[in-house]
Amino acid sequence: MKFEMKPLPYDYDALEPHISSRTLKLHYDKHHSGYMAKLKAQIEGTPAEDQSLDSIVTGSSGGVFNAAAQVWNHDFYWRSMKAGGGGQPNGDLKTQIDESFGSFAEFRDKLKNAAASHFGSGWAWLVMRSDNKLEIVSTHDADNPLCHGMTPLLTIDVWEHAYYLDTQNDRGAYVDTVLNELTNWNFAESNLSATTAAK
Repeated sequence: MKFEMKPLPYDYDALEPHISSRTLKLHYDKHHSGYMAKLKAQIEGTPAEDQSLDSIVTGSSGGVFNAAAQVWNHDFYWRSMKAGGGGQPNGDLKTQIDESFGSFAEFRDKLKNAAASHFGSGWAWLVMRSDNKLEIVSTHDADNPLCHGMTPLLTIDVWEHAYYLDTQNDRGAYVDTVLNELTNWNFAESNLSATTAAK
């Protein structure tokens, strides 16, 4: 394989008290690792074994897609958070958010609503569309914006295992915590810069 599962970018207890080490251990060691094990088993001995993870995500379907996209999504999610995060972005990202959504407050409300009201399992994303406009989208299960011609900048995991041990069924409290305390705007800004530079 051309890729391996990336390590967490912080210690298990780094996001406490907002997300517990118990949640991170279960989420990373069981769920994320489980998707990686399934992906390896499914692509072993096939042409996909020599492809990048991005290529597998955008070029596969069924079980291979589900496992590959969940590996990709989770890796992106870990980097969408950091200890001491939250607040507001700066620079070009802040400017584009204001232009696309009217204000940061309106953007935050829309992102929170997309995450908190999403039916079932999935993800809420801040993306850049092919026309260079920012948009908030939600995807079901393993679905990923890359498959729809969009570039992810930031995500919030709204599968129950992301928050149930900490807030039970109160997804809204979890989403507020991510937005207020953990959002890694530096990561989103670097994704925006990389996307802009590539066009």
